[in-house]
Amino acid sequence: MSKVEIYTKFTCGYCFRAKALLENKNVSFKETDISMGGKDREEMIQRSGGRMTVPQIFIDDRHIGGSDDLDALDRSGELDALLAS
Repeated sequence: MSKVEIYTKFTCGYCFRAKALLENKNVSFKETDISMGGKDREEMIQRSGGRMTVPQIFIDDRHIGGSDDLDALDRSGELDALLAS
């Protein structure tokens, strides 16, 4: 199973949506809450190529993007292949 990481904020609806999609697929993930900023937020910005919005999702250290990007991968059928590797 792939390593999935997601940077979130507590009050983010898009974060809840992305996590729900992953949970419905029975995918475990590491969640990093950046609500308070700090080094985790800086790490997210660096890893995502400068993106500052949440969620930011990574599968096996590959930057996937946000919730809409995750949904698009799921609709195209590519997400399951990424998660299975």
